[in-house]
Amino acid sequence: MRNRRDTLLDAAVRVLGGGGVRALTHRAVDAEAGLPVGSTANHFSTREALLEAIVERVSAQERANFDEIALTACPTTPSELAHVLATAATDAASVHRDLTLARYAILVESAHNPTIRQRVAETGNRVGAWFTAWMRLIGSHDPDHLHLVGDYVTGLVLHQLAMPDPAFDPAGKITRLLESLVGPGTTGTRPS
Repeated sequence: MRNRRDTLLDAAVRVLGGGGVRALTHRAVDAEAGLPVGSTANHFSTREALLEAIVERVSAQERANFDEIALTACPTTPSELAHVLATAATDAASVHRDLTLARYAILVESAHNPTIRQRVAETGNRVGAWFTAWMRLIGSHDPDHLHLVGDYVTGLVLHQLAMPDPAFDPAGKITRLLESLVGPGTTGTRPS
């Protein structure tokens, strides 16, 4: 059974993802959650407190989504890693659309809010650790590759969210990028 706080936070993620930061109000979250007016304010007395809780919720959900992929994937070639990243990108732009849009809204907000910026950076570190290991497995030892590929995939997802393409499949594009960085069919060394 879900508790009321989680219900409110999930509703808040949908409000933020669906309408951006301007749409995020206590009343909008109450309405989205189907709860009485004032329910959100009882748990999060200020908009800032609500936004910080949303950051935690989005981070936790994205980590769980990423961990689900990461625990079953061990890509050792650019093509294998591209397929893992393409699956994550496709899910981010479809089944996790509201969550992803909420994350992008949070990223924009973090430009003006140091507390949120710090929390976003902390979440990124965990994903970065997995991604660094995967880049090494395919033969990359250049730390700049991590950011280059991560930014590229982020851009692909953002474009898909803004201008949906029913045939979205970024695996080929990501494969070409990875191969341009480390060579086709390259593999690194497996961790012991």
